[in-house]
Amino acid sequence: MMDVTKYSPGYYPAPKNEYRWVHKDHIEKAPMWCSVDLRDGNQSLIIPMDLNEKIRFYNLLVNMGFKEIEVGFPAASDTEYNFLRTLIDKNMIPDDVTVQVLTQCRDHIIRKTFESIQGAPNTIVHFYNSTSVAQREQVFKKSKDEIMKIATDGAELVKKLASEYDSKFRFEYSPESFTGTEPEYALDVCNAVLDILEPTPDNQVIINLPVTVSMSMSHIYANQIEYMSDNLRYRDNVVLSIHPHNDRGCGVADTELALLAGADRVEGTLFGNGERTGNVDIITLAMNMYSHGVDPHLDFSDMPNIVKEYEEITDMHVYERTPYAGSLVFAAFSGSHQDAIAKGMKWREEKNLHQWTVPYITIDPTDIGRTYDADVIRVNSQSGKGGIGYILAMNYGYELPKDMRENFSYKVKGVSDRTHSEMKPDEIYQIFKDTYLNKTKPMDVVEAHYVQDDGILAKVSIELNGNVNVVQAHGNGRLDAVTNAIKKYTGIKFKIEHYSEHSLSHGSNSDAVAYIGLRLESGEMTWGAGTDSDIIKAGIKALVSAYNNSGYIV
Repeated sequence: MMDVTKYSPGYYPAPKNEYRWVHKDHIEKAPMWCSVDLRDGNQSLIIPMDLNEKIRFYNLLVNMGFKEIEVGFPAASDTEYNFLRTLIDKNMIPDDVTVQVLTQCRDHIIRKTFESIQGAPNTIVHFYNSTSVAQREQVFKKSKDEIMKIATDGAELVKKLASEYDSKFRFEYSPESFTGTEPEYALDVCNAVLDILEPTPDNQVIINLPVTVSMSMSHIYANQIEYMSDNLRYRDNVVLSIHPHNDRGCGVADTELALLAGADRVEGTLFGNGERTGNVDIITLAMNMYSHGVDPHLDFSDMPNIVKEYEEITDMHVYERTPYAGSLVFAAFSGSHQDAIAKGMKWREEKNLHQWTVPYITIDPTDIGRTYDADVIRVNSQSGKGGIGYILAMNYGYELPKDMRENFSYKVKGVSDRTHSEMKPDEIYQIFKDTYLNKTKPMDVVEAHYVQDDGILAKVSIELNGNVNVVQAHGNGRLDAVTNAIKKYTGIKFKIEHYSEHSLSHGSNSDAVAYIGLRLESGEMTWGAGTDSDIIKAGIKALVSAYNNSGYIV
């Protein structure tokens, strides 16, 4: 049974202040990014990556443009250690990429960590200890002074060991469980560490303030970040980093508000993979910036391949509705959405617009390797005439008249409803052909000859159920004359209420298509389409198709 009385807020707000970040309305530039997929992400997999998988994932990250990559906890296992040594010994670390290693503030672990990174061109040594009230009281059973000493002892040791190795090091310190720590105490600990490390313009120190466990609404975290940013010593030489988890589903919001509040750097993972509900999703963050015109300095131009690689390496699944990357995030099944998207796409084409303004679609799918035809307009029983017509136009070049699109949409949705399935473009095209295009049963015009005679005299050969009869009729044009011949032969009254034509933009450049809507004596409208290299013949085929769809049999 649920019992809400067990719970109360477990966070500690920053001291009251007039926070500046609330007056900002957008992120102006991308932060420094650090992928922790090979550590946080890896440790949360049911089956952690082996050496080859880690190398494959590392190469994916490098190719995407990550300049800082946390490669693991080399003192924790042989796999972690061997992976780092492989990167170093095989010269797999580009000059502009820094690998980051994680270590607890424990003497023997720090020493083994330094052994593992000998020869690395650029390294961040990330050391941490937990500072939260819950951890101090329940796990370590230590006072504030004792917890601070763990941090400062760790800082003293990493500084000492760095001087003994001929490599380029930077330092990062995290007060783990920052969100469960009193901000004033977290500040004291971080400043004590900074006093030891003495950051300079040429050797900046990273202070990382993690949402180890999400405890508050996002604005509370932003307040904490701005408080720390304003009060950290050596601030000009400190890179303020954040590492949000997603326990409350607020990882992206926490990060975006923290960036407004002064954070310079973000640690996260692709698709938010991480312990419990995961880390913050760097792809969503970066693409959010991209959609606001901010260059994230990461390459997502082939998102389908990123998803494929990620799923194959980790054996995880990217949810279909994952922002930007999911298979359905651009898909519109709703008829009203489809209509707006189709009109927006046409507007953009007609106006030759560079700016992206299409309704319902936040970014151009082609920017990240997706396509309009397969990813945007999707058809099921809930879809509308606009989307179905758009698919037919985009894929096959048929620009159906408005009323014909509506008639056609009912045909397509009827099939989808009966089969309980999505309709693919080729299936939609097949329904169009079967229903409207060049229909010759039960009646067909197999031949027509014309004479100019006070208008047009047509001599029309009409085939019905295998029998051919020649009928003559006058008209004010060729199509009108053939129409009158069919009326004369069948005795059926109808009129052409709609006629339109255009050249086909797909397939043969010489083909034209005509659409005809017939109004029957009953008042019902029936439709047909015809294609031919001769526009007159295309019109006659459309007329015959429309008649055959009337259901009348002579």
